Amino acid sequence: MIATDIQRSGTVLISVTGTLDEDAGPALRRALNDVTADERELMVDLHGAVSMDSAGLLHLLAMHRRAENLGLRVLVVGWQPQPQQLMADVAGIRGRGSATGERYAVAGFRRLIKERAQRARDLSDFEARWLSGVYPNGAGGDVTPRVPTPQGRHLSTPRSRGR
Repeated sequence: MIATDIQRSGTVLISVTGTLDEDAGPALRRALNDVTADERELMVDLHGAVSMDSAGLLHLLAMHRRAENLGLRVLVVGWQPQPQQLMADVAGIRGRGSATGERYAVAGFRRLIKERAQRARDLSDFEARWLSGVYPNGAGGDVTPRVPTPQGRHLSTPRSRGR
């Protein structure tokens, strides 16, 4: 669940509770819909975010970029252990307790984790959906593999000889 509270002091406060995942995307996008010229800052409070996956990380990064495009200064606070460790893993930083929460404030670090999280998400989509279309009936037997093209059409590939 994502709670949004716009304070009168010019700060948009977004408090995240529960899991920051694919389902959080629409709520994070809506959170910035009513931003006015009076707001100067966005504070994202992750004290209640017990877990985050790569999709949630990508949504957080997209919201951050959108807020900056609206002219807001962004501050993310309250990094919990699992979301912080996910960022460290995505960024390739070894060791527990790495200061990824502090590094998140650096634009170059956000770019790095965005690229790597997107790569992990694409690989997950590839394994979950693309490979399931290779053998349409689920059997590997004498079926000609079909390879999806970027336009969504399928090309038949030659069967291997000697079957």
